[in-house]
Amino acid sequence: MTGTTGTTGAALGAPAERREGRQKVTGAARYAAEYTLPGRAHAWPVPAAVARGRVTAVDTAAALALPGVLAVLTPEDAPRLADPEDATLAVLQGPGVPHRGWCVALAVAETPEAARAAARAVRVTYDTAPHDAAFTEHHRDGYAPQEAGGQPGRVEHGDPRAAFAGADVRVDVTYRVPPLHNHPMEPHASTAHWDGDRLTVYTSSQGGTTVRSTLAQLFRLPEEHVTVVAEHVGGGFGSKGTPRPDVVLAAMAARHTGRPVTLAYARRHLPTVVGHRAPTVQRLRLGAGHDGRLTALLHETTSPTSRVKEFVEYAAVVSRVMYAAPNLLSAHRVVPLDVPTPSWMRAPGEAPGMYALESALDELADVLGLDPVELRARNEPAEEPGSGKPFSSRHVVDCLREGARRFGWEDRDPRPGVRREGSWLLGTGVAAATYPVQAAPSTAGAQALPDGTFVVRINAADIGTGARTVLAQVAADALGVPLDRVRTEVGRSDLPPAPLAGGSSGTASWGWAVHEACAELASRLAAHTGPLPAEGIETRADTTGKADADSPWARHAFGAHFAEVAVDTVTGEIRARRLLGVYAAGRILNARTARSQFTGAMIMGLGMALTEGSTLDPAFGDFPEADLASYHVPVHADVPDVEAHWIDEDDPHLNPMGSKGIGEIGIVGTAAAVGNAVHHATGIRFRELPLTPDRILAGLLSES
Repeated sequence: MTGTTGTTGAALGAPAERREGRQKVTGAARYAAEYTLPGRAHAWPVPAAVARGRVTAVDTAAALALPGVLAVLTPEDAPRLADPEDATLAVLQGPGVPHRGWCVALAVAETPEAARAAARAVRVTYDTAPHDAAFTEHHRDGYAPQEAGGQPGRVEHGDPRAAFAGADVRVDVTYRVPPLHNHPMEPHASTAHWDGDRLTVYTSSQGGTTVRSTLAQLFRLPEEHVTVVAEHVGGGFGSKGTPRPDVVLAAMAARHTGRPVTLAYARRHLPTVVGHRAPTVQRLRLGAGHDGRLTALLHETTSPTSRVKEFVEYAAVVSRVMYAAPNLLSAHRVVPLDVPTPSWMRAPGEAPGMYALESALDELADVLGLDPVELRARNEPAEEPGSGKPFSSRHVVDCLREGARRFGWEDRDPRPGVRREGSWLLGTGVAAATYPVQAAPSTAGAQALPDGTFVVRINAADIGTGARTVLAQVAADALGVPLDRVRTEVGRSDLPPAPLAGGSSGTASWGWAVHEACAELASRLAAHTGPLPAEGIETRADTTGKADADSPWARHAFGAHFAEVAVDTVTGEIRARRLLGVYAAGRILNARTARSQFTGAMIMGLGMALTEGSTLDPAFGDFPEADLASYHVPVHADVPDVEAHWIDEDDPHLNPMGSKGIGEIGIVGTAAAVGNAVHHATGIRFRELPLTPDRILAGLLSES
């Protein structure tokens, strides 16, 4: 996709620079913990030290005696909340401890240091209860959920077990993905201030409209009495998709003390209180003919959930989308445990699910002696396997072919373990990618001012994706004006309400409303004669009934990933030398920000493959890897040559811009491509992530 550069071009697809970039690099952009309101105090949570039980006493005397300490909230005296829809927000509302790390008290002081010292001085007495934090796929308490990611928990067509048993070629394998943590650059933080019965919060959130409605419900306020500001958000990756306890605790502390209060979680608190990607155990059974065409596909996945609320890591849903198989089983099972509640993490379901599915496809290609690209092409479905709907557009094979051309796939020796440079074994791998197209109703306002400029207003969340910039491009395109004449206002709940930034649906949802508001404004301006009034001309659009309307089409983005790795036979170290992704994601609205989204997600997928992973300690019920020293995200030295490309795709069944979401598809399939490359390098199939040196070396030694 090409487009003009600079700030005056209005063309959708142009690589316009981020509008907030200068603010961020100069420090002018303020984040949630940086609102220094007069008299501001700071809060620090006291996490539960037991895996399950109840609080019987909280001794606050030593904490309150420390200099600068204002209060310690406990389950006995904290403000009472209405029952929340999300039970993870029922903090300090009773003595129960559902898992280790649950907030059992909150210290409030003049400085963050004093608040932390006070929290450490609080003494909590517990009545402990037996707990179960040991996740196994055959756990006796496991059950089949009714829903998985808003879809049925189980889909079955034909007779998959019989078809698998009778297949010419069979692959029956199990893959394991460990718990993963979002770890955005900006930790979860909120600053809350009460003015009578009016509440203002500055929070790090992917959806201020949702935060507003949640706080209004919890504190029994009219929504118009709650203002939520989230103008700049330092990443979220799903963990800020809905309100987390920080915003509720900050508001409670501010009400209790009568002062503005900031609560910024320490990074070591994040794994237990803001969600994580649940671990999965996935069994894949693939049956095929000698020609490589699938006759049976069975994808069964098991993951844990907490006893606080159910969350299903819907990893098996991808098998309802990708390949033609007349006999299909896609099923989920969850195990309730006394553990922190899992939640969304970039491409929930799809990221771990495609790791397993695309690894199994690679294993099938090996058994058949077929090229992995060709095997995928032979199993292209004419319609969506799970629903039977026709695809609005589907160019996954085009992505595979184009990626193979750019990567030099035709020069690949298919034999594993034959390329070597000294002690290094070299290999290449491929995987496909998919992510659903989603949109939600949104509102937006557009205003034409007498000076010839325009303002677009919408409570969108710019979490680092460039939403301000892209929405300005959508507006400029609909208005037919240069981009530098359009200003966007986002990130405040007093703007027209909009859905959260999640599910790669933000731009599709917000842009739809912006386009409609600006198209109406352009029409009114065309009919207007004479100068504009001083207040300008304003329009407002609401896409309710359109964005959420049922579609007869199966709408998805697709892609292909290619990876080259080197494996050190002496140390077991893996170095990823090249990553290449090609995507079919509708109309690309900004080439610069799109490439950033694609490559950022691919790097996150690289971390999933090689370095990221934690363990749920069954004895204590939490995660030992509670900081970035023990939870290893990729750093500059780990990131190879990363390329992202896309093909032109004209899909009229999406939204007025013709765009698909791009924030998550880049992570989907990356881990499988890397894992498949490791197999090609070594000849050994590793089925548990991450592919750390100890696992690789053990595998190499066992084969020697």
